[in-house]
Amino acid sequence: MKDYITIIGGGLAGTEAAYQIAKRGIKVKLYEMKPIKFSPAHSNQNLAEIVCSNSFKSNLLTNACGLLKEELRRLDSLLIKIADETSVPAGQALAVDRELFSEKVTKIIEENEYIEVIHEEITNIEEIAREGIVIIATGPLTSEGLAKDIQKLTTQDKLYFYDAAAPIINKDSIDFHIAFYGDRYSQEKKKEESMEEWKKRLEEEKEEQSYINLPMNQEEYEKFVEELINAEVVTLHDFEKREIFEGCMPIEIMAKRGIDTLRFGPLKPVGFDDPRTGRRPYAIVQLRQDDKLGTMYNMVGFQTNLKYGEQKRVFSLIPGLENAEYIKYGVMHRNTYINSTELLDETYNLKNNPNIYFAGQITGVEGYVESISSGMVAGLNAVERFNKIKKEEKEANENSSDKLNESDLQKIVFSENTVIGSLAKYISTPNSKFQPMNANFGILPELEGKKIKDKKERYMKLAERSLENF
Repeated sequence: MKDYITIIGGGLAGTEAAYQIAKRGIKVKLYEMKPIKFSPAHSNQNLAEIVCSNSFKSNLLTNACGLLKEELRRLDSLLIKIADETSVPAGQALAVDRELFSEKVTKIIEENEYIEVIHEEITNIEEIAREGIVIIATGPLTSEGLAKDIQKLTTQDKLYFYDAAAPIINKDSIDFHIAFYGDRYSQEKKKEESMEEWKKRLEEEKEEQSYINLPMNQEEYEKFVEELINAEVVTLHDFEKREIFEGCMPIEIMAKRGIDTLRFGPLKPVGFDDPRTGRRPYAIVQLRQDDKLGTMYNMVGFQTNLKYGEQKRVFSLIPGLENAEYIKYGVMHRNTYINSTELLDETYNLKNNPNIYFAGQITGVEGYVESISSGMVAGLNAVERFNKIKKEEKEANENSSDKLNESDLQKIVFSENTVIGSLAKYISTPNSKFQPMNANFGILPELEGKKIKDKKERYMKLAERSLENF
């Protein structure tokens, strides 16, 4: 067997797996097709490029993704560590400066003596797996050539759904006669303050605020929704029916579900008052800081497939964005994932070829932190398999025909009471309606004993149980 482990894909899952393997003294050949070839959504030459949003979601333990990050921190996750180091203000969430994040990951991976980064597209998985261990971590934007090879390997007819990214706006082009800083948590303090005290505090705190808010009245909101649902999209595929992932629904499709859908979704005004009136707006659009300097803000929940010109026209109807400058327009892209419930075990190992592991969103885990988690599990188990094979090779004499007994292999399976383990179990448990899944408390086993009605208290108990299991 080769004296290294092959990883295909230099995204979040691939770089985390590479780091964990190299940390244990095993060589890695990490294949990344950029900059020789780019996917439709990628533009940065660095590893671990973040495409859709700069948010790694909540840091709170009462949020499943926040708990998952804490589990990964305890396992010395490289990418969560760098996310913490490159964070930008985002209230209770962990959001990063995407350029700085990717730069730091790339530097650490490229300077690691055990890791060789090779910029080349791979389309021959079985050939590589015949002589060594391989982790396929090509993500949801797997190249067409490799996707066909994976399709052949897994004997699947379909390997995709559609996903979308939100626009990014130049902060200097936002009208602050209308826009105001703040998040739902800080606005709750208003209850204890006079109007003048509240306005003064918002002004003093604005440099530290991570969200910019754009209030809308009923007339403005309804006009915006009308134009949004009638705007031209890039393609005319029938996305609405089957091939859109619910967790990243384009805003124009969401708007078609009913006039108030957006007001109860990404544009909900709960927790806010408009400083101009002192009253709750009819709807509110939020922009989240996207870089360390605070010059770029992305439109929260505005994943879209509208044509670029239509984005500029329709989004200019949002008060405060009449003259917005777009650093990056929203885009829709095809995401690839396999039917992991039939193909993989709880270590992300391919059942019919134990030398092959999958990691990242191609497995059906949805989200940045979830992808890192899968890279961690696949990497650790690839190490176990590599060491076991090498030990067998060393003990066997030249005439021996002994082969690795799979039942002797000590796999690393995390408890289903942890988010890492529950995600691994979700993607490896047969499910005829399998769809990509974010970290959530619904996939963890229920608490024993009397049911706790208060949601936050129940989630904290689940978090405590998880960390105890750790």
